Amino acid sequence: MNIFGIGLPEMGLIMVVALLIFGPKKLPEIGRSLGKTIRSFQEASNEFQTEFKREAEQLEEAVKTTAELEPKKIESAKSQQDTAGSSPTS
Repeated sequence: MNIFGIGLPEMGLIMVVALLIFGPKKLPEIGRSLGKTIRSFQEASNEFQTEFKREAEQLEEAVKTTAELEPKKIESAKSQQDTAGSSPTS
């Protein structure tokens, strides 16, 4: 078991030190508060990832639409130039 580069012996030592510093009555409260904080960070991270993916999809769709329309605009401009260039001038 290796969490954040901390193995089982290190985790045990941290728990013992925390127990000595905070005492057995405060430890569950601290654990709950830490759990809530971690959960809120995870939720914020998931929300950020979802929003980022949504924006990336919208950008990709805009690029596809532009890529589809651009050849049509170029072809339209060429045909307008051909029509203007082939008209007789006196």
